Amino acid sequence: MNLHSELRQFHQQQQTRRVFLGRVAQGVGGFALGSLLNSRLLAATDKIAARPPDKWPGVINPPHFPARAKRVIWLTMAGGPSHLETFDYKPKLKEMHDQPMPASFTQGKQIAQLQGKTLKCFGPQHAFKKFGRSGQEICELFPLIGSVADEMCVIRSMTTEAINHDPAHMFMNTGSQIAGRPSAGAWVTYGLGSDAEDLPGFMVLSSLGKGGQNQPIAARQWSSGFLPSRFQGVQLRSKGDAVSYLGTPAGVTRDQQGDVVQTVNALNKNYDAIVDDPEIATRIAQYEMAFLMQASVPELMDTAKEPKTTLDLYGCKPGDGSFASNCLLARRLAERGVRFIQLYHKDWDHHGEVKEGVKLKSGEIDRACMALITDLRQRGMLEDTLIIWAGEFGRTPMSQGDGRDHHNAGFSIWLAGGGIKGGISYGATDELGYSAVENVINVHDLHATVLRLLGIEHTRLSVKFQGLDARLSGVESASVIKGILA
Repeated sequence: MNLHSELRQFHQQQQTRRVFLGRVAQGVGGFALGSLLNSRLLAATDKIAARPPDKWPGVINPPHFPARAKRVIWLTMAGGPSHLETFDYKPKLKEMHDQPMPASFTQGKQIAQLQGKTLKCFGPQHAFKKFGRSGQEICELFPLIGSVADEMCVIRSMTTEAINHDPAHMFMNTGSQIAGRPSAGAWVTYGLGSDAEDLPGFMVLSSLGKGGQNQPIAARQWSSGFLPSRFQGVQLRSKGDAVSYLGTPAGVTRDQQGDVVQTVNALNKNYDAIVDDPEIATRIAQYEMAFLMQASVPELMDTAKEPKTTLDLYGCKPGDGSFASNCLLARRLAERGVRFIQLYHKDWDHHGEVKEGVKLKSGEIDRACMALITDLRQRGMLEDTLIIWAGEFGRTPMSQGDGRDHHNAGFSIWLAGGGIKGGISYGATDELGYSAVENVINVHDLHATVLRLLGIEHTRLSVKFQGLDARLSGVESASVIKGILA
């Protein structure tokens, strides 16, 4: 047979295959294909349950170090919470309220919307108190977070490169302002795999507060970038259907769905043997995982079965879509072996009315954050669960009306559990809260530390991309923050 005939026969085979896949797409195929962008999404009648999806073992196997944390729960306060009304009290700034900001602090520095404007000091809008045996200084609006202060490490010297929302989210999530790089969750699941049998290893939930500033959070924030798409985050809706097409189509039984999934995967495996495409392997795993999720997700989302004491601890009602409900779901995901769980809570962008805005947000997150730490501790899971609370940047010590502008030169985050030394503050900003001046931390250092706690040497988790050994912690120098490790 000549080359032309071989190509024509191959093309005809692929056309037949496409027709078949197009037809099954109306049933479970539609669910699978609609979910293929998610890292491990479909799977299980008894036939498939007997042979669970091929589990990714991780490229770091065994880990480089003994792991202090098995999983990560990253609480993202989207919009940029003000460190000056949360975790970094500045009495000198209060003293200088409404006075000109000294030029020595701001000259030549990157400023967002206040560029070229008259800069005036804007004192803390709420009082601070000391909490716990450690005496951590925290805004009085967060008394319940303060009640677990001895579990927390507050970093007050965080910095980032970006000063606008989307690139700052990209940098915090991926270590790069350039879209298309793998997110932290993708890197972690690529490196370590997941312990979950019937859920993806990287899952995302979002919630919107009562302030109503619904700035979009793009799916590229949990992308797998240049890694195979099986490692990207899978978003669960906290209200309504958690995943589209989750229900079984009318008139279709689980056995019938299982037959379709097995047939489609057999075709995909034959094709993969020819072309050796990692995205086909991803597709096979996703069909199976999505079918499993048809059974596992409804049970996961049914928090009504939680004891009333637990619901009261978090301060949530089943299915209310709140940040508190998402924190409870994060604990349930952690119990089921999900490796990386990321929560986004929106509406922290307080260019105006920062005093009222932070008061509103504190009411939405204070109890839930305390409850997550407390619940995990009571279940013996806090010691191997790393919790991170962070925005994409902070806010300026200068006023923008009665609010604060974006700020990247110094802000606060906190961590708890998973090998973190509790009851300490680390680093500091200057007396006005403008720049980090003591134990300065950047995003790459944070990523290197997260990987270290998971048992990974950050310089050894890399993929060749565009001529570089790309990694989450960047190709520049990054350091593990040893001073915060237990």
